[in-house]
Amino acid sequence: MKLNQLGNSNIKVTEIAFGAWAAGGWMWGGTDVDQSVKAVEKAIELGITTIDTAPAYGFGLSEEICGKAIKGKRDKVQILTKYGLRWNTGKGKFFFSSVSNEGKPVNMHKYASKESVISECEQSLKRLKTDYIDLYQIHWPDPTTPVEETMEAVEILIKQGKVKTSGVCNYNVDEMKKASARVTLASNQVPYSMVKRDIEKEIVPFCTQNNIGILAYSPLQRGVLTGKIKGDYKFNEGDTRSNLPYYSLGNLLQINDFLEKIEPIAQNRNITLTQLVINWTMQQPGISCVLVGARSPEQVEENAKAATFTLSTEEISMINKELEQIKLEL
Repeated sequence: MKLNQLGNSNIKVTEIAFGAWAAGGWMWGGTDVDQSVKAVEKAIELGITTIDTAPAYGFGLSEEICGKAIKGKRDKVQILTKYGLRWNTGKGKFFFSSVSNEGKPVNMHKYASKESVISECEQSLKRLKTDYIDLYQIHWPDPTTPVEETMEAVEILIKQGKVKTSGVCNYNVDEMKKASARVTLASNQVPYSMVKRDIEKEIVPFCTQNNIGILAYSPLQRGVLTGKIKGDYKFNEGDTRSNLPYYSLGNLLQINDFLEKIEPIAQNRNITLTQLVINWTMQQPGISCVLVGARSPEQVEENAKAATFTLSTEEISMINKELEQIKLEL
């Protein structure tokens, strides 16, 4: 699979990455650990060697799953993880209330003090069973801690060899400017899909001009762009997707109508809608890597095939024309 240079760093990432949020089970209605481990192993086998995880994905479970899967393969993979989203402290900015995988109430806080970042790194290294992280990313901006303090912690970790390079997630342009004044940013991980394209206005131009890679997450908009989610779809207990605006009946009907219109492109190429959507995302300006989640080897195999073809200019134009007709209520 093609490797792309990530910004000004010496890190290269596969054009499709294994997104390990769903593998952790939290907010996805639970997980099968053995199947998730096998999914990561299958990704590596198929050339998807970039793995993106985070402590908050299952309260450490996602990182532990990734740690098991990369055993004996550390030199073949790029590990991307995060910090700054805490469920075990009352410090920082309250984010939201949720429940753990065991059904216990938890409060999530955005917190990235110098001490906290360094402590989180040590915990992640243990769960991942590795001595270094390729890309260390702040999960969400923390308004209670100066950006300079947060990035100083990352600088220390880089000097110690525990982190190779620094990235951010969910940062706007002003926040990226502040972070860039302290460290060299390799990337910004942001949500991006056919039905969520707001980054095209400011973030993509800024990142392109400043050689900052863009890691696009939720390209399938948490499953709604697969064409498999109909109005009568039943969600597992603990699966929060049913509360998202993209899953409201009106929006779901519009999205599925759009998918029906572009399905002939997939049929002509003998590919799935999922593969079509992922490939379209990969080909958008400024995108270095597309993060796609999976919880089984079969899902990984389907995702990997999205990198085996290139949509034509005419096909992309036709898709974009149909996208312009969608008017979602968000």
